[in-house]
Amino acid sequence: MRRAGRARALWLLVVVVVLGALMVVSVMTGSREVAWSDVVAAFGGSTDGFEQAAVAKRIPRTVLAVVVGAALGVSGALMQGVTRNPLADPGILGVNMGASLAVVVGIAFFGLTAASSFLWVAIVGAGVTATAVYTIGSLGRGGPTPLKLALAGAASSAALASFISAIMLPRGDVSGSIRSWQIGGVGGGTFESIRLALPFLAVGFLVAMLSARSLDSLALGDELAAGLGERVAVARASAALAAVVLCGAATAVTGPIGFVGLVVPHACRLLVGVDHRWLLPFSAVVGAALLTGADVLGRIVARPAEIDVGIVTALVGAPFFIYIVRRQKVRAL
Repeated sequence: MRRAGRARALWLLVVVVVLGALMVVSVMTGSREVAWSDVVAAFGGSTDGFEQAAVAKRIPRTVLAVVVGAALGVSGALMQGVTRNPLADPGILGVNMGASLAVVVGIAFFGLTAASSFLWVAIVGAGVTATAVYTIGSLGRGGPTPLKLALAGAASSAALASFISAIMLPRGDVSGSIRSWQIGGVGGGTFESIRLALPFLAVGFLVAMLSARSLDSLALGDELAAGLGERVAVARASAALAAVVLCGAATAVTGPIGFVGLVVPHACRLLVGVDHRWLLPFSAVVGAALLTGADVLGRIVARPAEIDVGIVTALVGAPFFIYIVRRQKVRAL
């Protein structure tokens, strides 16, 4: 156990170092390269030169990628733990799209413009969609199997995307801003949007960590978990609430970004195993590194333009999703 603990601590140090390196690369990379001296000057508050101003613009973008990547990674790990479904992900289960529809409805019909309003509306939309998908996937024989939940999520995502298109088409006054937001990206990140989302994300992370031991019990099955003294319904509800808050808040500030919550927990299980007390913090760090790296990649391959991070994560995550589906042990975690 000591060797396992040291190995996990070493892996945690490695991924933190990788995340730090990606953050440095992120603030230095863009349509115009900058020198290290400009980075240092920008962190000191100087924006006199073009390069320093560019770095100052990239700092909140990088911080937003880190925060949202961590939130989506933990949200995916929670969803997989709650449903015991290796295919669970905020995007695959339609939760991202539910949050998106709620924000689009708020913009188009209620005139919402404040980022704080987006956060509340997105969390409510994510919660309603998650409940509906789980209910639909639980119908019939066998209960909420991984395949049924994935199919229910895919069908819900398609239906919600159709509703979004139906709202956008006749509303030319808001369709442009909605369309760019719907792709999912961190390019418009500001410290103000981060500040507004941070309380929601902090509460979500806190509840997630408090649910870690309960998720380990739920992995043994509901009956055995109840025999060990676990309140199954409360444990599942609290972890699901944390996942919805994290996903909804992240979607509100960046738009829907898919596959981070699918890829990250599977990668982290290879490093630290299935203990959620380790899995959740690792998912946060690795999710932050993945989204930051995807954002950097999108700026490099299309320079001087850029590819939104939501497109990059889809290109990475779609083949991984196919691989997971084709695996023999896809029935449950």
